Amino acid sequence: MLKFVLKGILRDRSRSLFPIIVVSLIVALVIFNRGFLVGTMNGMFRDTAVISSGHVKIMTHAYQEESQLLPNDLALMNVDEIVEILHVVYPDYFWSPKISFAGLLDLPDEHGETKSQGPVMVYGIDFLSSESRQFELWELEKRIVSGQMIQNPNDALVGAKLAEKLGLSLGDRVTYIGTTMNNAFATFNFTVVGTFNLGMGPLDKQMMLVDIEGARVALDMEDAASEILGFKHDLYYDDDASVMMRNQFNATHLDTTDIFRSSMIALRDANQMGTMIDLVDWSVFIILGIFLLIAMIVLWNMGIMSGLRRYGEMGIRLAMGETKGQVYRSLILESVIIGTIGTIIGTLIGLPLTYYVQEVGIDYSAAFENLNTTTMIMSTVFYTQVTPDLYYIGIIPGVLATVFGTMLAGRAIYKREMAQLFKELET
Repeated sequence: MLKFVLKGILRDRSRSLFPIIVVSLIVALVIFNRGFLVGTMNGMFRDTAVISSGHVKIMTHAYQEESQLLPNDLALMNVDEIVEILHVVYPDYFWSPKISFAGLLDLPDEHGETKSQGPVMVYGIDFLSSESRQFELWELEKRIVSGQMIQNPNDALVGAKLAEKLGLSLGDRVTYIGTTMNNAFATFNFTVVGTFNLGMGPLDKQMMLVDIEGARVALDMEDAASEILGFKHDLYYDDDASVMMRNQFNATHLDTTDIFRSSMIALRDANQMGTMIDLVDWSVFIILGIFLLIAMIVLWNMGIMSGLRRYGEMGIRLAMGETKGQVYRSLILESVIIGTIGTIIGTLIGLPLTYYVQEVGIDYSAAFENLNTTTMIMSTVFYTQVTPDLYYIGIIPGVLATVFGTMLAGRAIYKREMAQLFKELET
């Protein structure tokens, strides 16, 4: 039967070519749609993780309680030792210390007097160590507007909007004015080596990035950090894994008498992100479900119409002596083959397209210009995400829907009588 069906498909293109094309296009759309939804949502989580929370974040319990105030007097100590232990205990994640601090940024004139001054939010990031992936996380190659990347501990990257506001130029020495870890008065000079634009609304208006070693010198925080951020190696946020890790870590640090005990939070615990994550999960499920349902209805209808057009063929085959069961099974086998071919072709189209957009992205900056007046952390370039389920998700609309449509149409075989067959043969 298989050989007979394959010959029919190859020789009669009128009944195989169009269905294969339709199945291929729908499978490719389903794969790309799934990759786009997951990639867009993961991109939003990634921006939040990079800026503030990581996939998981470790800090002292006291710092966590007052984190909105950036209390670096409550920061983690012996950070290098903690990071080494984390690499061993949690090898699926990489860990990077970070210092967050705020103050005034002063630009002097040629006489050393204040030329311009404004508030600044500074992040001390581990940019210069040999194993650092911070340039990749922050995507600075794409986001640097002018100048170069940080190459020395005293170098600084300044947000393009902040640089424009203060009149900064490349090579300017700017002075950070604030407080040290010990709440002493602090002044420290950084050299502006570049400007950047993250495309994340108000954050660009007052942000400066420096290397963590320069921040440690400025704030008297040797071997200390505000927090340690953890990221999965593939940079894909797994909420279940992060929550499980958080629970396990905190279960081993239960000394409530020590306010400086280490405490871990997951991305969902930061800035009410839990509600957003749950909403996104349900949104992706509902949107993809609706799209799959529409695709299955289209393919189901195609199978029904194909079966209806072939009632005459079915009648002749029955009149020639084939049993109803043989005809029915051959139609189902044919739809399985057509659906499988279309699914393979659609997957071969959808996966490369999804991977291309994952690497290049789709720039929506023009449509999101108004976000500059909001407090939302969201990139204006959307990326897809190639996930393992994209390799097999096409089976649902490509094979199952096509087969179900053929099975529904083929039920009419068992309702046909010999009188109907003779009438069809006469026409």
